[in-house]
Amino acid sequence: MSYQNGNGANGNGVHTNGANGHSSETNGLLSNTTKQQYASPSKPVYYKWLIFALGGAGLLAIAAVNGWIHVQYTMPQEENAAGSSASSEVSIGKDGKMKLFDSANRYVLEDFDAKPSFSSFLPAVAGVYGIPVWAFYVNRGQGIASFGFESKEYPIMEFNAANKAYQLTPYVGMRTFLKGSRGNKKFQIEPFSPANTRDLYSKEDEEDLPKRIMFIGPNECEIKEIDAVNGITTAVKYIVLPEETFGALVRRTNFTNTGNSPVTISALDGLAKLEPVGGKIDWALKNMGRTLEGWMGVYQAGDGITMPYYRMSTETADSASVKIELAGHYLLSFIENSDTDADLLPIIYDTNAVFGRDTSLTNPDGFADKTVKELTTNPQYGEARTSSGFAALDDYTLQPGESVSIVSFYGKVDHIEDVKPIADHITKAGYVGRKFEQARTMINDLTASVETNTTSHLFDGAVRQMFLDNSLRGGMPKILGDVDESARYSNYDEDERVKVFHVFSRIHGDLERDYNAFFIDDTYFSQGHGNFRDVCQNRRDDVTFTPRIGSFDVQMFLSFIQADAYEPLTVEAVIYYIKDPNVGAQIAGESTSDPKSAEILTNILNGGPFRPGQLFQLIGQLGVIISLPKEEFINRITAASQDLAMATFGQGYWGDHWDYYLDLIHSYLAIYPDGEESLMYDKSLRYFFSTATVKPRSEKYVLTLTYDGKSHHVLQLDSTTFDTDKEKEQEQFRSSKTGILGTEAYWQRTPEGEVFESSPLAKLFLLGSIKYATRDAYGMGVEYEGGRPGWNDAMNGLPGMVGSGMPETYELHQMLGYVKKVVDKYGRSIVIPTELADMIVEVNSALDTLQAAGYTDPAPTEDIPLAVPDVLFNYWNAVATAREKYRAKVEYYFSGETTELAAKDVSGMISRWLGEVEMGMARAIRVGSHGFEDNGKSGIPPSYFSYNITKWELNGGKNTVGLPTVNALAMEVGRFPLFLEGPTRYLKTVIDDEDAVNDMYGKVRKSGLRDEELKMYFVSASLKGQSYDMGRMMAFSPGWLENQSIWMHMSYKYYLELLRGKAYDKFYSEMKGGGILPFMDPVKYGRSLMECSSFLASSVFADPSFHGRGFSARLSGSTAEFLSMWKLIFIGSHPYYLDDDDKLVFSLKPAVPSWMFKDEDPNSADPTYDENGILTISFKLFAHIPVTYHNSKGTDLFDVAPNSYKVTLSDGSMKEITGGVISGDLAVTIRKIWGVKSIDAYF
Repeated sequence: MSYQNGNGANGNGVHTNGANGHSSETNGLLSNTTKQQYASPSKPVYYKWLIFALGGAGLLAIAAVNGWIHVQYTMPQEENAAGSSASSEVSIGKDGKMKLFDSANRYVLEDFDAKPSFSSFLPAVAGVYGIPVWAFYVNRGQGIASFGFESKEYPIMEFNAANKAYQLTPYVGMRTFLKGSRGNKKFQIEPFSPANTRDLYSKEDEEDLPKRIMFIGPNECEIKEIDAVNGITTAVKYIVLPEETFGALVRRTNFTNTGNSPVTISALDGLAKLEPVGGKIDWALKNMGRTLEGWMGVYQAGDGITMPYYRMSTETADSASVKIELAGHYLLSFIENSDTDADLLPIIYDTNAVFGRDTSLTNPDGFADKTVKELTTNPQYGEARTSSGFAALDDYTLQPGESVSIVSFYGKVDHIEDVKPIADHITKAGYVGRKFEQARTMINDLTASVETNTTSHLFDGAVRQMFLDNSLRGGMPKILGDVDESARYSNYDEDERVKVFHVFSRIHGDLERDYNAFFIDDTYFSQGHGNFRDVCQNRRDDVTFTPRIGSFDVQMFLSFIQADAYEPLTVEAVIYYIKDPNVGAQIAGESTSDPKSAEILTNILNGGPFRPGQLFQLIGQLGVIISLPKEEFINRITAASQDLAMATFGQGYWGDHWDYYLDLIHSYLAIYPDGEESLMYDKSLRYFFSTATVKPRSEKYVLTLTYDGKSHHVLQLDSTTFDTDKEKEQEQFRSSKTGILGTEAYWQRTPEGEVFESSPLAKLFLLGSIKYATRDAYGMGVEYEGGRPGWNDAMNGLPGMVGSGMPETYELHQMLGYVKKVVDKYGRSIVIPTELADMIVEVNSALDTLQAAGYTDPAPTEDIPLAVPDVLFNYWNAVATAREKYRAKVEYYFSGETTELAAKDVSGMISRWLGEVEMGMARAIRVGSHGFEDNGKSGIPPSYFSYNITKWELNGGKNTVGLPTVNALAMEVGRFPLFLEGPTRYLKTVIDDEDAVNDMYGKVRKSGLRDEELKMYFVSASLKGQSYDMGRMMAFSPGWLENQSIWMHMSYKYYLELLRGKAYDKFYSEMKGGGILPFMDPVKYGRSLMECSSFLASSVFADPSFHGRGFSARLSGSTAEFLSMWKLIFIGSHPYYLDDDDKLVFSLKPAVPSWMFKDEDPNSADPTYDENGILTISFKLFAHIPVTYHNSKGTDLFDVAPNSYKVTLSDGSMKEITGGVISGDLAVTIRKIWGVKSIDAYF
């Protein structure tokens, strides 16, 4: 199957009687007999292709215009009770196949409510100076399944997990009820009712049922129903209101008369269940919903029933402290008019008035029994019940072709008096149209950073979507502090006034990831906390798109390294504080025009740390009048402030958090290779201080019964403990005024109270030393001894099995190698905590003993024994003991004493350590994997090991539930099936060896990791026969979630390493073969080809109709890998480097395939040429500079530099450079961005 991207509908999504996108082979014109030829057990056969294919008496017009095929059909009047002429143009590709995207690059899904279910969301981006609303939608009912403010605790429409949302949305969600009369004919319909959903599997035509289409845009969702029988087309579009002081979900419902005669309609349009404000209510809605209704009420913000206000009387906490609820949700609706101000429509909020006796909310019995006028004049009741919110339209006449739009704003304010000013504002002429346009242009502007123009518009659109979704997971960096020209031309490292704040981020909680408690600040500069792994990975290429951040991300994440070499789970937004009260007072005076505002602002700025959104919110609440533009105001404040990274412990210590530091460092060095020495040696970073402590082995090796109860075994349980003494240490910093812990509570100090700091290189050395000392007893994997596994956190049982991971060993190899390279290059010593120096002495002494023993592995022809040899066990025990002694010393404080290590000494000891690590890597491949149809001889690196403690002694301790603890005396290694993570991380260690990369690719492709049906890669080979001890992945069905599914993130990591390893043909074969979006099969994938999923159900899943379908929408680490691929494809791995004379040079070395310039595939766009007839493509460099590649030969541009450049500067002058590199001041100017208008590169 092949599909195209293009103008499947006009800009407004008008797409009536158009081609159906269910099967590109048929184009809707095949007979049922022909269609049956496409049937297969794994691919659904849809029988409803096109409306115009249903009848034989209609007029079918086909014309070729400008290379496109346009189809128009008009239903015969005698077959159409409404006498409608419902028609439109449908864009069809040159090969006769319908395109999947419209002119606005929105994904088009026909018969959306009859397709397999999926969920997604609006991005909750209202702009930097806007108030966001979160909103989730599904392809059922009228789309929106839940929305609200901040988190699922504060819904306007209750949050439900996806499985329930698919069932409930058509009934408790947005609804539209229509009564109409056309001549003598009267009708009552509900657009988008599930009762009228088409049956795509039926062979019987259903020409009387309406046609339904969904349009999915980056910042909007629209649905359309074409009802040819009644001559009514209903379209509903949703956006989050952009760039306003108040937040709202905006819904526009449009009714169009497609008939030949006038029609008069009355309608109710709105939300069937609208929740009030009443504090955190998610739990109560689900567990005591009936009781909760006792607090509920509907009030009016004005005369009549046009401004309902939904709130509870008080918050529901059963406490001696009663909080009266003043905040409320509002619903404001009106008829859109671009020429005159609108009047508000009456709102029906009494659910019984609408649905009458039907408590299932299936049928609007009340609406059927009464006129809309009667409903609006009869009494309504909103007390002690869950209310509705329906805009009421009465007796509105539409001439043929005319439309009317009801616009509804659903929002929240702090006081009922705030509603009327909002109503006056939004009903101004043309306001709604401007906001819908702004919502689209705002997102387009945000994603223009990666504007890409190739022959694949589908790919170009996917790049933008990936950038957006990556920003939602990791945050989008905004530069602050630009108070003058000097600051604007400087980066974070060059000018202390320049600051970086990430906006729009949040943890990936949604309808399918219902386990995560997402949070999105409903303030300006909105953001929410995120998980360490997610944020760190998704900020990998921040510096590529925003070079002005400099080393900000590197410094921030390295500061989170703790003394024990772990990191906190939850990353929060940076905070700012002003150290000098006089500076705060000065800024307050300069930013206000009245003494009272100046006084209040002074107190705010000098009162403690703040974030930009909180600052604006507090200013608004306290009535401070700012006399400066918002942007200038916040720039002045942040320029004068200090910044500080923030995080919280969360839960557990994951084994992989540190794996991603080198990615950040390498991205930074690709832009600032001249900044390496200063960053590594001359910066000073703190150590994060968590309240959790990793237990020594003697306290977490627990003797317990096996699961069959027949014997005992030793598990590693409760590896971390909440440390009450650490909590007491933090309590010293709790504010007596606010009750909040001060920021200094989260950083490790000396006994004298001084925050202890080290250079970034010293922290990397500390990290590498401790991870080296945490390798398992066979010297292969790094132990998961902190209670949590690594990236594959569905192996939650692995730490209990005394497990270890080779992925971390491969990362350790890279980390140690980098530290050695730096000390060798610059020859400077490093200063480390003396406690660490003491540990290293013991570690190296144990290594001396091991090497003196002369142990070697068996000959290659022999198997490695599973029992750990005594000499290796004793070495492991000695090193682990040294690690535990070190951690005991620094549990609460660093002493403050330091030790200086000479560069040559650091280099020498790391060389020894690397020798041991590489020996363990080779040993791991020999020990191998073990699983179903896997004899361990594949040559593919295994990912994980477990260790069975075969001999132990009781040590007299007990754990928290009274089980005895033991000391291990002997161990035996356990093996697992293959996982894709092992070879993926291994490729990093051989990335410069093309033969090794190709060899590993061939092995993986032939292994049990390959899904031959989908032409993709399983996250694991078959887990058949494995123990449930390993974790929850064993609880899932094969092919689902982490059990042998296609986990998109790890697959993308694997593809990225192929690209890094210059296996270009193999990489692009996998991409175009369907392994990478947007080149997957759209029917199988089941959702927009521009949106990532967490996983795809693989070919081993029991239900073949699920094979290849994507689940858990969008906020995936896949987006980070995709953007890294984009960087390598269009820019190259190191656009900046130091030449042999140590001078900074700039060079583009892309990896662009020829098909991006010109592709014979009929689905592709026409190629573009320059004035000389040379093929071109273009992209944005550093999110600002348009770059055009001129490909004179039309060949692949794989790892080749241009023959010449033409750089056009902002003043209009041009610089022409011969050769593949740009050096000197021009290279620096390009990096600073502002002075460059465009770059042309000629190949």
